[in-house]
Amino acid sequence: MKLADRMSRLLVESAFDVLSRARAMEAQGRDIIHLEIGEPDFETPSHVIAAGKKALDDGFTHYGPTPGLPEVRKSVADYVARTRGIDVGVKNVIVTPGGKPVMFLPMLALLEPGDEVIYPNPGFPIYESMIRFLGATPVPIPLVEERGFSFDLDVFRASLSDKTKMVVLNSPQNPTGGIIPAADVEAIADACRDRDLIILSDEIYSRIYYGDEAPVSITTFPGMQEKTIILDGFSKTYAMTGWRLGYGVMPEWLADACGKLMVNSTSCTATFTQLAGKAALEGPQDDVELMKAEFRRRRDAFCAGLNSIPGWKCQVPGGAFYAFANVKATGRSSKEVADALLSEAGVACLDGAGFGEFGKGFIRFSYANSYENLMKAIDRIQTWSARG
Repeated sequence: MKLADRMSRLLVESAFDVLSRARAMEAQGRDIIHLEIGEPDFETPSHVIAAGKKALDDGFTHYGPTPGLPEVRKSVADYVARTRGIDVGVKNVIVTPGGKPVMFLPMLALLEPGDEVIYPNPGFPIYESMIRFLGATPVPIPLVEERGFSFDLDVFRASLSDKTKMVVLNSPQNPTGGIIPAADVEAIADACRDRDLIILSDEIYSRIYYGDEAPVSITTFPGMQEKTIILDGFSKTYAMTGWRLGYGVMPEWLADACGKLMVNSTSCTATFTQLAGKAALEGPQDDVELMKAEFRRRRDAFCAGLNSIPGWKCQVPGGAFYAFANVKATGRSSKEVADALLSEAGVACLDGAGFGEFGKGFIRFSYANSYENLMKAIDRIQTWSARG
């Protein structure tokens, strides 16, 4: 038998491909510094782990309600209402095994062949993957380096059409670390408010920002909450990548539709992980702030090191934990640079083209590694670059 044709439209995450290659090199005795995977290198906070263990001991090892445990949905609703300044009810929340279902389920529920979806490019590759898989038309909007990797608003407005069914936003952003300025978010809201479309606002890095003001959610502008899906979760903020726990906040009618899709796929999210997530939201936030402060320290030193290398240019990102370095002036393609850094310098990183056409010429580094390893990586990149 052959696979269905739609399988040919699925993309992959290059980070896992590079990780596999790097692990194979390590198995042969090479010393590799891993800057390819977007995963906090911190442990899950101890009170969250304790809550997960208690939930197991208390018998939370069985099925739960498909959209999530009521007390967990309420905890999420209260948290999102508090952090975004909006009204959120339990019926607006679905709890999912990781954040990706909050991309996939609404897209599956909403998109028809021929519908257009606007999304950031470079951007998380699963956006385009899901759009193509469902037979919709991806409409990439280039992120502009000179604007802190925000949209060119004129290009954005010109890209809207009667076929636009969804607009994907991501701030703070993967792979650039850029944050969409509040004025730009308001302009996007103004352009979308009276159109028959929905916003998928990927806010998974919402707590990892380095300025005084938190990134602005488009839901805070008039008329936008009822046409927006908030994607958030626990993986990045609470170093819970392996717990597989995320959530979506959306209009009730869409939450109901996504619940039907969950019944037909995952059934429910593991109940003990949900209770760990509740403890994360409601418990002390000291670990989050300590992690963010350490990320800031690493960001400042790592970006300064990259900017000291001839031919390299790296904006200091406003959020997330990625540095997106421009290597166009080196005279080499970003793929050549990324491949050489792994094979010759022992630094695992990602070609920006893996995040879309407009990522060509850039290299993504995750600075979710120790300060010492990051400085060692800078030394290796400088030495490699000096060799020409």
